[in-house]
Amino acid sequence: MKEYGKGTSGNPDDYSDIIDLPHHTSARHPRMDGAMRAAQFAPFAALTGYDEVIEETALRRLAEVMARDRMKE
Repeated sequence: MKEYGKGTSGNPDDYSDIIDLPHHTSARHPRMDGAMRAAQFAPFAALTGYDEVIEETALRRLAEVMARDRMKE
């Protein structure tokens, strides 16, 4: 059995044996259009509201530090 992706030199980085092969196209699954494919890899908010909670916590901590600094004066 032929091992693909080793090229004619046997080097694993040499793909000369497969570089010109035709791209496989599935008969069962139609190609996904570009917008749908891009949507799969787009960033998403896994934790809804997380950014708001972090910002609120930071503002609360800042207010505490400022209040503490005022007491020291």
